[in-house]
Amino acid sequence: MADFKKMMKQAQQVQARMSRLDEELVKEEVEVSSGGGAVTVRMNGRQELLALAIRDDVFEEGDRKMLEEMIVAAVNEAHRKAGDLARERVAAITGGMNLPGLL
Repeated sequence: MADFKKMMKQAQQVQARMSRLDEELVKEEVEVSSGGGAVTVRMNGRQELLALAIRDDVFEEGDRKMLEEMIVAAVNEAHRKAGDLARERVAAITGGMNLPGLL
């Protein structure tokens, strides 16, 4: 019975740390550029898009397809980096255990 109580206490501690982590990930950001800096994307650790910046000279070139591809590339890379950041933080809390449903 003592082992069960100990497990429950540990689970509650992990849950509390995961809750704090979620709050921290909102504040952490990654920034990615594509097209030699023509498009820049900022995303938080929750993988929410915060900002999208497009350099003025991109509009002068007038290649809509190229711009769309640069935006997709930047968003995808930012999403990957933000996901890596979140997984890294979760692994620090769980001791590297793969717990289904966390990320």
